[in-house]
Amino acid sequence: MVRSSLRRALITAMGLLTAATTLATPQAHAAPATAAPAHAAPATAAPAHAAPATAAPAAAAPFKVLAFYNGTWDAAHIDFDKEARDWFPRAGAQYGFTWEATTDWSRLSASGLSAYKVIMFLDDGPPADRRAAFQQYVQNGGAWLGFHVSAFTTDANSWSWYYNTFLGSGNFQTNTWGPTAETLRIEDRDHPSTAGLPTTITSSVSEWYSWSRDLRQNPDIDVLASIDASSFPVGSDPNQQWRSGYYPLLWTNRNYKMLYANFGHNGMNYETNTRTSSTFASAQQNQWLINGLLWLGGSTGTTPPPADPIDPARWYTLTNRNSGKCVDARAAGTTSGTPIQQYACNTSNAQQYQFATVTGSYVRVNNRGNSAQALDVTNVSAADNAPIQTWAYSGGTNQQWQPVAEGDGYYHLVNRNSGKCLDVPAASTADSVQLVQYACNGTAAQSFRLTAQP
Repeated sequence: MVRSSLRRALITAMGLLTAATTLATPQAHAAPATAAPAHAAPATAAPAHAAPATAAPAAAAPFKVLAFYNGTWDAAHIDFDKEARDWFPRAGAQYGFTWEATTDWSRLSASGLSAYKVIMFLDDGPPADRRAAFQQYVQNGGAWLGFHVSAFTTDANSWSWYYNTFLGSGNFQTNTWGPTAETLRIEDRDHPSTAGLPTTITSSVSEWYSWSRDLRQNPDIDVLASIDASSFPVGSDPNQQWRSGYYPLLWTNRNYKMLYANFGHNGMNYETNTRTSSTFASAQQNQWLINGLLWLGGSTGTTPPPADPIDPARWYTLTNRNSGKCVDARAAGTTSGTPIQQYACNTSNAQQYQFATVTGSYVRVNNRGNSAQALDVTNVSAADNAPIQTWAYSGGTNQQWQPVAEGDGYYHLVNRNSGKCLDVPAASTADSVQLVQYACNGTAAQSFRLTAQP
């Protein structure tokens, strides 16, 4: 695998403008969304973080997953590895699989894989001396899930079976920059991994790759999702955008039990080595992952997912995973403009909240001191560090939140207007720190445990 600096040089040399792609076809540019007015009626456009699944595959039995990674180049890929090592074990505890990760590629052998129904490649493909063992594993019915860089190559003929036959993608061709969340169109609504998903879903933030081979022309490849035309242009750098064309992002090979996902590159501040987005911030993308893993692990049929434990008629305290402190209306305020802070838990009305359904998976979060007051992003801001307050509920999307389950009673709350998460700034553990919204990053500062109150 090419290291990050060399890969960037190769990308530049190959040309990053999407006009160069052999897969490009004309598409219309989508107009940018307009910001919701202050305390406005709910937006009718598709939300950035859409509703959870209505159905998911039922696991036939518990199974084991082994994920391989290197974790040695590109901070964004290393950070994805780190985040995956936290998210997948928690997901497994909820959905009936066990998950472990290793950098020891020597375990990629017949004996090393005998106990595992599924293997993953998080950030690379296997070294040359492990390739035959991998091919034998999947040809004998073993299941595989690969992310982002696991398909990257500029020399597909160096392992033609993997890049040209198994993946079908051939060589890396272009990438978008910077990383962005996009609207994906579900192309195969009948595949088990897409069960319960709507026609389009919103991805998490990622850098995206395109390929030298047109997967639509390969009868063995079933494209599950691709970039929706409404997403163009894709990427934030005008010199590295996709402006039109066909770009498959999720697919399977009909001859194998496998799935490939183009995502797996967190947004990063490279100067400070700080995560600015989370691969697991999209509830719909997470549903695809869980559906897909359960299918790979041997599930059959569909069954309703576990009931949402949040009762819209109950009141809950919200305890931050990092600080152990509770979400609190400052000085037990009951009027519009009261700052929402963290404070030592005391179960007072100022620390109790009701998650009243608005539409789909979105709720208004009412304070028990005055249930007409809801959590509100000040001035309908979409910016990081915008403060959170209470305000008389008026239907604004800045007053609507999506609780995304993390397991063990923890949730992160995604604002409908901004797509950002409720956050304790700088991961503070002090009392009286006002909460803000911030780019979802999967940290404990954005994770809250809900505890029902009498």
